[in-house]
Amino acid sequence: MNVEIPPEIRDSVAQLGAGAPYALKVLAGQLADDPDMGEVSGLPGILTVALDGDLFEDCPGLTVGYIREADRIEIRYVNPVASSQPTAQDHSEDPGTQQRQPAGEAGAVREIADAWHRITRWLEHNAPDSYDALRAGASPSDLAALEDGLGTRLPVELSVLWLLTGGDDGSNGWGSLPGNRALMNLDAAAATYRLKMDDQANQDILNTDRPDEELVTVWKPTWIPVVALGPADSTEGLYLDTATGRLGQWSRYNNASHEELDTLVTYLEETADMLEAPALAVRDKPGLIGRALVWLSSVSPEQEQRWRPWTG
Repeated sequence: MNVEIPPEIRDSVAQLGAGAPYALKVLAGQLADDPDMGEVSGLPGILTVALDGDLFEDCPGLTVGYIREADRIEIRYVNPVASSQPTAQDHSEDPGTQQRQPAGEAGAVREIADAWHRITRWLEHNAPDSYDALRAGASPSDLAALEDGLGTRLPVELSVLWLLTGGDDGSNGWGSLPGNRALMNLDAAAATYRLKMDDQANQDILNTDRPDEELVTVWKPTWIPVVALGPADSTEGLYLDTATGRLGQWSRYNNASHEELDTLVTYLEETADMLEAPALAVRDKPGLIGRALVWLSSVSPEQEQRWRPWTG
């Protein structure tokens, strides 16, 4: 199992004590041998493990959070343990009282991580410009701030996706998802959510004079924008309904059908399938323009000569 420690994590750990980098290296080796040694945290998709600082010279107690994917682990944060906070050896509660992640959520975490890893692995090997346009994963505190701003809890699958990649800035205006759509960053999702909630508030005023059969719903509080038409085009896209777990279409002009079909898992899995087996792709066809992934449905006439279908 490969354990990845991002450079910014290494830099921050070096400030915690001369022995902290070595302690983290030792823990990384332990995680490579036992990826499930951590406990489920209160953050979706994050496992956490405590490191006893007394075992290492010039190292405080540390709490380390990580994400486990199919074939790798990524360290997401390392925090010093407050003096009153117990380390892993100090648990006095009944093990049965420790927080457990529901089986359905644990399965969604694995499925999202596996599907997204398949997509990013393909991009890294075949469309490096598109791969480089993906943002680093959002932090748990970023997601908590987004939840506070929206006033609703993020579904576990969406939290995991944003923890893995905090958005897609696109390559030459092309996002990496079918139709060259782009995974929205957290700020864009929050701004779109507020805009659409304002639209609904205006409709609610008008709805007071409408009969029940003519009430207009353009947005629900449970709809969270996830995918935009393009990296720089937020006129329409896909939302994730936290009540149903399914994706639907949204539009700035309130002309979307709102028909809900795929779950986020099936949407990403199908994207990965189309990249890995393009001959079987139905919804869209992947191809390349230079070093960027470009899906056939968004190729303009002037780009047709440059576009090369991906055949595997």
